Amino acid sequence: MKLLDKSHYKKLAEPLKQVKFNISFALSVINHEVTGIVYVDSYENPKTFYVIHPYGMSLLLGDYNNNEFNGCFKEYALNTNSVRSEFEWMQVYPNAWDKVLSKLFGDKMIKASSNTDKKENGIIELNTRVNFKFNKAKYLKSIKDTLPPNCTIIQTDKDVFTKMKGNVIPSNFWDSPEDFLNKGMGFSLFYENRIASTAYSAFVHKNKLEIGIETLDEFRGKGFAYYTCSAIIDYCLANGYEPDWACRLENTSSYKLALKLGFDPCQELAYYRLSN
Repeated sequence: MKLLDKSHYKKLAEPLKQVKFNISFALSVINHEVTGIVYVDSYENPKTFYVIHPYGMSLLLGDYNNNEFNGCFKEYALNTNSVRSEFEWMQVYPNAWDKVLSKLFGDKMIKASSNTDKKENGIIELNTRVNFKFNKAKYLKSIKDTLPPNCTIIQTDKDVFTKMKGNVIPSNFWDSPEDFLNKGMGFSLFYENRIASTAYSAFVHKNKLEIGIETLDEFRGKGFAYYTCSAIIDYCLANGYEPDWACRLENTSSYKLALKLGFDPCQELAYYRLSN
């Protein structure tokens, strides 16, 4: 595995065009919209690529019969040399990779449903990622006209970008507040003048805007995420964007929220959690 210089990310442009599912995170990296990492098998004529978004989403792409690369990738994925302190969540293309990885990792590959001990080190946990298609008619039927009492929604500003805590927050998807404010969009719900939830563009490519959503623990279960996401969806509809949504099948709260907002599941894919 060789670290590809950022000036050569254009070498991935054509291979990425072949991918048949949502790869907004990878496009954000190769288009230099966020600072990511790309590994390849060869500097001169790469055939196998591994693209990593700073949030930890990744894509293994290209030649799957590349034994030298695959051997190095096995060590990397299992974190044999402790080069990573965080998980990476990986998708693959083409799907022939799935059989190759099953053989490569053997009994180190564990389905999420079978990982009852919640083991994190020295394994690859197999999950499922779901891509959704926005159904405008369903969304419009679901709209609630009024916010709950003591709630307001504002456009996400630099202060919210900086202070919002959690995992799926704007600062994990944009390099800086300035980048977000110049190229992205978000809305945040305040309850009694305290920030409770934020929904925003995790990625924007052409006419598609992929939604990220985070609600602080103390405010969960109150329906705030629905209202906040509705604000970013309304923005999309008013400005010619198609809202995108994707999540793990195992993330039942995100899955149910997507359905409530008018998204229809359209594709399920293997989603590999690499060791931390």
